Amino acid sequence: MPIKTRRWCVPGEPDDGLRILICRFRPRGLPKAKETWDVWMKDLGPSPPLLAAFQGKGQTPISLDEYRERYVREMESQREKISELAARVDRGETLTLMCSKDCIIDKACHRTILAELIEAARAK
Repeated sequence: MPIKTRRWCVPGEPDDGLRILICRFRPRGLPKAKETWDVWMKDLGPSPPLLAAFQGKGQTPISLDEYRERYVREMESQREKISELAARVDRGETLTLMCSKDCIIDKACHRTILAELIEAARAK
């Protein structure tokens, strides 16, 4: 499986390949020595306003469908990075997309949506 997804706090596996943290914010209180990822691509995470809207901070939470739609729109500006990741997968590399320890539902997580965007970029 060339693209894997998991939370940053889940122990790594030998076949994880390049482990990429895709959150806007680095996990609080985690010393650099205990980082579980190889590279941090914060621009591939949802923007703070989008995340706040999804979590319902100060407002009624938006639906999963609206979150997905808005995240995909945000990622249009990251098309080059997504294409670069797709090219790595095409070369046979495995990528593991990682996000928050609190993100426990894959379907509602941007890491799953991003994996789909990478796969779509591979198909082009």
